[in-house]
Amino acid sequence: MIHRGACKSVPAWAGKADRNISLREREIRLMMRDHIMVRDMAERIMADAIAYTITAMECPEIHIGVGKIVDIGVHTLILDTPVYFAFCEVCNGGKYKHHAPWIERRNDGLVIRTADVIREQGFAPDEELWAMDGADCSPCDNKVPDSH
Repeated sequence: MIHRGACKSVPAWAGKADRNISLREREIRLMMRDHIMVRDMAERIMADAIAYTITAMECPEIHIGVGKIVDIGVHTLILDTPVYFAFCEVCNGGKYKHHAPWIERRNDGLVIRTADVIREQGFAPDEELWAMDGADCSPCDNKVPDSH
């Protein structure tokens, strides 16, 4: 396991107001800005989005997927492209990890199995978040090279 404490400080390109906060805090604030939610929920979602993304990078041979709730955090992370590129640099050996979602959702329990894989990687997935979408997965196309 690697990268658990990676990406702690905001880089110089960030705006003045962002320089005094951690990258995790930046992503939480972006999620709160773009999605109507309370801070506690944003923190929970982002923690699991980061755990999912690291797991996807460390275990590319295992097909995993998120539900609608955690996917909000995954998209927040990915859309902040300078942060996501740096995340890929640190957590994926410098290789960009693609995100290629299918349009149709799967209803085969992949979300619950994904929470199990994340737990096996040493994270503590938020059981309530994963159970909410347990049978409704946002799967990604495993035919796209290095995608999650």
